[in-house]
Amino acid sequence: MTVQLRRYTIVAGGMRQWVAEWGARIRPLRQRHGFTVLGAWVVRGTDEFVWLLGYDGPSPWQDADAAYYASPERTALAPDPARLVAGMRVDFVDVVV
Repeated sequence: MTVQLRRYTIVAGGMRQWVAEWGARIRPLRQRHGFTVLGAWVVRGTDEFVWLLGYDGPSPWQDADAAYYASPERTALAPDPARLVAGMRVDFVDVVV
């Protein structure tokens, strides 16, 4: 399984809204597109939201991710949950233990 560590800085005061929208809209949509959410956390005392996203499908990650973002369901999300993301860092990670 390919795993991505996703770290988002959420706009000040937007964490509660982000978590609600992510849980109700982003997470299920990712899962419908073949991704697995391995966990998600809010870093205490910060505006940081961290999650692990896995994919073990028939297509390369890049193709599956592009299909997700181009899907009618994702492009129709309004308001776009990304409006609550002030910054992000995304890295592929490998299991050690």
